[in-house]
Amino acid sequence: MDNRGFWITLQSIRRQLSAMPNELYLIRLIHHQTHRAFPGERLWTAEQLANTATVRFLRARNLEGCDVYIQPYGGKQNAGYILVDLDVARPSVIADMCAKGHDPCVVVQTSPGHLQAWIRLSPSPLEPAVATAAGRHLAHLYGGDWASADWRHLGRLAGFTNQKPVRRTLDRYAPWVKLVHARAGLAPRGKSLLQPASQSVQVPAAPLPTHWTAADSGPTSAEAATAVYQSCMQRWHIRERFPQPDWSIVDLWVARQLFAQGKPAVQVQAILRLASPHFPRRHADPDDYLRRTVARAAFPSPGRAVWPHHDPIPAPPAATSACSNSTGGL
Repeated sequence: MDNRGFWITLQSIRRQLSAMPNELYLIRLIHHQTHRAFPGERLWTAEQLANTATVRFLRARNLEGCDVYIQPYGGKQNAGYILVDLDVARPSVIADMCAKGHDPCVVVQTSPGHLQAWIRLSPSPLEPAVATAAGRHLAHLYGGDWASADWRHLGRLAGFTNQKPVRRTLDRYAPWVKLVHARAGLAPRGKSLLQPASQSVQVPAAPLPTHWTAADSGPTSAEAATAVYQSCMQRWHIRERFPQPDWSIVDLWVARQLFAQGKPAVQVQAILRLASPHFPRRHADPDDYLRRTVARAAFPSPGRAVWPHHDPIPAPPAATSACSNSTGGL
């Protein structure tokens, strides 16, 4: 094993973790060809991740073609860290963040010209809807990837190579994920950003109807509803962009799209109920989940549309993914 490369990786991991301290971290390995997550996903402490045996294990998986992703773990909440995925980073973007009080604690270069910035907005956990709203606002401000602005999006761990074929260098080498900035601390204006984010996700006072007749419910079969839902997924390249989609986020996007087309709330609920993959999944109260999702979608989102324009996505590999919940980055 390359000892110099090993120590560079170890140092990069330790620096990144020290700048974004948290009790636990979620690590996910996703193979770039099959888009499948490596089995045995688990939570790690900083000490465990910086262990030499762990680093050797992760380097071996990276060499086999797995990309290495990380997220400060907060259970059913966001741990206080927001990822801004800068697909095409302006040279001054980090300086702009600092000038506006949104100083990142960690910035990694995922490949030349592409950055990911972690911004710590709160020392305590954030509600998912609030974290997502704050992430979207930051993405809008700094030209980040709108599709990556959700409360539990994963970013890359520094010290490993980016295995995505589209990121290969001219000589076909996988570029290193480099740590370009690491300084622990809260964003000075993080608290002032969270207040409007909290207000933007308030549920309307008037409850949405939960019962409807066949005349106003829209699609009356699973096939018709699935066709509507799948057309949105195909248009947005969900499977290509997200090997393991967060279906709650996709449900919200679909609901907003349907509202934009003039569909009534009862019809939007019907489509989600019939067509959302694996619904009701693990929702303890599916009806309440649908009401909350549709209520959030009914609010106009500030800034950009639900799904911005993207350049055409390269054709996916022949092997398709059977997984369903990631959010890997650049």
